[in-house]
Formats: sequence, C-alpha cells, structure tokens
Amino acid sequence: MSRVVATAGKGGTGKTTTAAVLVRCLVESGARPILAVDADANANLGEMLGIRVDRTLGTMREGFMEERAQVPSGMTKEALLEMRLADAIVEGDEVDMLVMGRPEGTGCYCAVNNVLRAYMEKLAGNYQFVVMDNEAGLEHMSRRTTRSPDVLIVVSDHGRRGIEAARRIHDLAREIGVGAGTVGLVINRVPPGGPDPRLEEMAQGLGMPILAMLPEDADIARFDLEHRSVFEIPEGNPFLAAVRVLAAEVA
Repeated sequence: MSRVVATAGKGGTGKTTTAAVLVRCLVESGARPILAVDADANANLGEMLGIRVDRTLGTMREGFMEERAQVPSGMTKEALLEMRLADAIVEGDEVDMLVMGRPEGTGCYCAVNNVLRAYMEKLAGNYQFVVMDNEAGLEHMSRRTTRSPDVLIVVSDHGRRGIEAARRIHDLAREIGVGAGTVGLVINRVPPGGPDPRLEEMAQGLGMPILAMLPEDADIARFDLEHRSVFEIPEGNPFLAAVRVLAAEVA
C-alpha cells in the first residue's frame, strides 16, 4: 500500500521547495519507488528535482478529448484514455514524475474524470511513496481526481498572512472532505533566533500539529535562483537536516 504525502500553501511560502527536499530525503532513506506529482497550476516541482518534463496529464487529457471520436478498431475509449495518461509519466533515475497540468477545458469531463480517478488510484499502488505538491485551492483533491493524502502538510512562511492562509487551507480541506489521516503545519523561513512568540501562538491556535519549523537558509534561496536541483544541496545544510526530521515524521 502506497503512502501519499501532499503539500499545500499560498504562493511564495516555499511549499514546492519543501516537497522537493522531502522527496530527496525519502529517496535517501531507501523509500523507493517514489512518484512525485505536481498538482500546482504553476508547475515547477520537476525543475527542482532535476527532472525535465515536456508533457502533462492535462495535455494528454485534452488530446484524448479531441481524438475520442476516432478510437482505433478493437480499443475502447477507456483503454485509449488510460494509454494517453500513462504517456504523461516521466521516468527518472530515482523518482518518477507526473505533472497534472492545466485545468479542464470546455465540455463534460465526468466520464474522463472517472477513468482518471481509477487510473491515479492504480498508479499510486505501484509506488511506496507518492509526494504531491498542491496549490492552495486543492483543486485536484476537490474534484477527487487524486487520492486523498495520508498526510497533508500545510506550509506557511514566518509571517501572519502565511499563517492565516494556512488556516483557510485547513478549513478548506475539512470542507471538501479531504480525509487525510494527518493534517499538520510546517513553518518555513524561521529566523535564526527562532519563531516570533506571537506567530507561534497563532500557529498553535490553528487546530493542527506543528510538524516542523524550517530555518531560513541562504543556500536554498541561491539554489532556487540558479535553477539547481535539490539533490545538489550539500550535506550539513540546516534546511536539509530539518526536512530529514520531517520525512521521518510523515513516513
């Protein structure tokens, strides 16, 4: 049985960086195979993992919508769609990658989403871990096109607006019935002196456990600017060390 860990948070909090470094830590712990899923419309998880992605599940789905009237003889529409969805997976040396891509276009996607839901459930079963980077709106979870996570990590930066956004995401997860076994908070970019007590008090009032506090780190910011993979982050880096503790917490 696979274990699904998802991240969510408002833009700019570092949720994608957290997801990418979490993937690295799981790889290093021997938890393989791993599927990384980028469910954020602003997809850049693959770049952080050093995986070049040139196709998405969204483009494959739209291509099927255009060709569904010309299904080859002897093949069902469901089989053709599943074949197209499988083409969206990018296989890597350590991690396989799937980018969900753009939202649905015009037209009825009910039947397509039913096949997509079943395919994603079967696909997840092929991996020991699935790490999914979501946007704040949790679109794919609300449409039930991805499996509810075992752990939902809500990422906030070290600021009031980030904590308030985390509260809204937590409320949204409960509203749409995301059914995660654990919903926890990660506070990112914590200054060297530790979190502001006022911010920590706000966080403790959210009704979810604080899973980790990740330090502000110049290497992480530099790697992002230089478009370098998180697998290049050197040993001894404090952010990497903190995410290793988080990985052990959610594994």
